[in-house]
Amino acid sequence: MEEQSNMGAKKYIFVTGGVLSGVGKGITAASVGAVLQAKGLAVSIQKCDPYLNVDAGLLNPAEHGECFVTKDGAETDLDLGHYERFLDLELTQKNATLSGRLLLDLIQKERDGGFGGKTVQLVPHLTGAIQDKILEAGEDSDVHIVEIGGTVGDYEGLSFVEAIREFAWRVGRENCLFVHVVYVPFIGTSKEFKTKPAQNALNDLRGFGIVPDAVIVRSDEPAPQSVAKKIALFGGVPEKQVQLMPNVDTVFRIPSIVASNGLHELLSDFTGVSKKPHLAKWDKIIAAQAAMPIKRVTVGLVAKYMDNEDTYISVVEALKAAAWKLEIGLAIKWINAEDATDEDFDKVDALLVPGGFGTRGAEGKIAAAKYALEYDIPYLGICLGLQAAVIAAARLGGLKQANSAEFDPKTPENVVYIMEGQEGKESTGGTLRLGDYTAKLQKGSKVAELYGTSTATERHRHRYEVNQVFLKAVEKGGLIVSGTSPDGKLVEYIEASGHPYFVATQAHPEFRSRPFRAHPLFVGLLENALRT
Repeated sequence: MEEQSNMGAKKYIFVTGGVLSGVGKGITAASVGAVLQAKGLAVSIQKCDPYLNVDAGLLNPAEHGECFVTKDGAETDLDLGHYERFLDLELTQKNATLSGRLLLDLIQKERDGGFGGKTVQLVPHLTGAIQDKILEAGEDSDVHIVEIGGTVGDYEGLSFVEAIREFAWRVGRENCLFVHVVYVPFIGTSKEFKTKPAQNALNDLRGFGIVPDAVIVRSDEPAPQSVAKKIALFGGVPEKQVQLMPNVDTVFRIPSIVASNGLHELLSDFTGVSKKPHLAKWDKIIAAQAAMPIKRVTVGLVAKYMDNEDTYISVVEALKAAAWKLEIGLAIKWINAEDATDEDFDKVDALLVPGGFGTRGAEGKIAAAKYALEYDIPYLGICLGLQAAVIAAARLGGLKQANSAEFDPKTPENVVYIMEGQEGKESTGGTLRLGDYTAKLQKGSKVAELYGTSTATERHRHRYEVNQVFLKAVEKGGLIVSGTSPDGKLVEYIEASGHPYFVATQAHPEFRSRPFRAHPLFVGLLENALRT
């Protein structure tokens, strides 16, 4: 095995889940990684999802939450957003592995004659491919953390569980740590915590040949130590390695919890690094969330998915980070784009229109941009939020039928048009303009001032662009182009001159925000909201 500079062989930590999905595996994995980083170790991280999708680009956001985009254009599960925010890493395609992609590659290899006539099987071919992806994703780190999506026992996840079992023998069991996250419900009628589902989940994992080294017990309320004792007894895990993890006021408290319990001792023994983690930046974030600032702002988030905050989680976290930086209070008012009115817009200090696709709620988003333009309300538009602003300005500038070709393909005034080569691909995966692109910022513009530079690199996910044929009407309606692609062909930023703060970008700046390093576009929005 490859030797590392400050420890022995490379280490691998596998995080699995039992009882139910959404139990907190992603936050657990990210928090463990944060503690290891704070101990001076180089950490990499990976999400393995058993879905038969090739990527997360076509998954319904209302069901799965936002589609997070990496710098190289991978459309991934929202857990990669947790990873990037917690670990301050910029992840890539190799950090997200879905079984659909692996199967597609295996089938193509078979069709190309790559197996030399051998029978292609789940074991060893799919399991081997999973292991190869894990090795590849963990190449440049001391410790590589792998979260296995779903719940142990799901049919589609069996190959992944078998793969990590085999992987332990491939690299040495002493170089692998298995952490199983389970849920313990509280039954109100009998006033007791029930450990049987967690016991069954542990039995499932052991039945697949994996005995966990640690168990994280999730619960809605703090559970007594007797719960850990019972799970240890029936799960075959030492009691000190069964960690109770009830809901907390902020997920950013979890690294400190991990660093102060028996799991940290296990991590120290596993890595051979006993150094105490330095968690000052996490303490600062916790203090900022607990503070009761005098100054407060309310931001209206004009959206169409109202039932699941995870759909816009990176936007929400970017707003929170900006508020912590400014040491102000933040309230987010969710405004349904399908029935939004001027009365809704009048009740907030600032408006934010996030990215999205499709016609539903489009007119409400355009109305929000129009209201912000006319009444000097601070506004931040993201991707579709830029397009909505351009349509609003064009209508104010005299183009009464101005629209996006996405909303009305027959409009004669398509101020937003589909990019060349994108026609016919509207419902297909992996075909959008994806990943990092650099923009050239206009000298003296608001965005150049915010970024403090003449260029900006942000992540993109779209297939529609501003039609520069109609820019005169857009300018007449109050907006100017303040940033373009380096060749000037694509509009990347717009703003309203003489307006307190009206900024929009074709990109997704929320993906590069960090809890301890707020993004300037969000900071600018809240700074100006304070003045309204």
